[in-house]
Amino acid sequence: MADNTGTRAGFKPTRQTLSDSLKFLAVVAVLVWLIARGSQQLGYNWQWYQIPRYFFVLQEGRLIAGPLITGLLVTLQITAVSLVLAFGIGLLTAFFRLSDSLMARFVARTYLEIVRNTPLLVQLFFIYFVLAPIVGLGRFTSAVLALSLFEGAYASEILRAGIVSIQRGQWEAARSLGLKTLYCYRLVILPQALRRVLPPLTSQAISLVKDSALVSTIAIYDLTMQGQAIISETFMVFEVWFVVAAVYLIITIALSAVVNFMEARLQIRT
Repeated sequence: MADNTGTRAGFKPTRQTLSDSLKFLAVVAVLVWLIARGSQQLGYNWQWYQIPRYFFVLQEGRLIAGPLITGLLVTLQITAVSLVLAFGIGLLTAFFRLSDSLMARFVARTYLEIVRNTPLLVQLFFIYFVLAPIVGLGRFTSAVLALSLFEGAYASEILRAGIVSIQRGQWEAARSLGLKTLYCYRLVILPQALRRVLPPLTSQAISLVKDSALVSTIAIYDLTMQGQAIISETFMVFEVWFVVAAVYLIITIALSAVVNFMEARLQIRT
């Protein structure tokens, strides 16, 4: 694809890019040096060679998933379900906030103020220890509900901002075609709004991945909980936490890459 100057568009390394890369490598080098220096002073015995068996174990010619892989699958399940529910809750709340109904706006506002002004950990404990015994929710459902409600509150404001940013002429054009409000949203407004809010929604999804680590506090054996269990058995504190952090980093980077690809395909300009 050619740009306005007639040259072919694409990635071109610049002096700024090179400078940023050198700074990043310098920061990594300093961190590695600090860790090595600290471990020497502590007399810590690194046991990296034991880490692979917590990912996969070879038994009778078959590759068996280790505790870290099992925990990672639970984390991905919780994240995926919570992501879908959070989007639905966020969209419904955004509609309520933009509604002409006073009651709908009051309900949405109350929900937002309660969720955004209380810690996620408190909400998780409240749902699991107070609400779950009353309505019969399990650990997994309680965790998903807490994460969905928490992230949905922030997603709703992002979606509302995207809807409000659509020009009034788009509404008028949709109305002139005889579309009702629901079809105006579905066919005209939301497709444009979602393109505009895709980057902040991605940030919220990444926050959801990281916040999912809190479900270990209610004894769900996700990636974090499995890491804690391994540490309690082996005392490999640094190795396990570094590996767990690296796995979370890989997930969030992969999520960002997918969204960047979607932005490029949809030709979103930010």
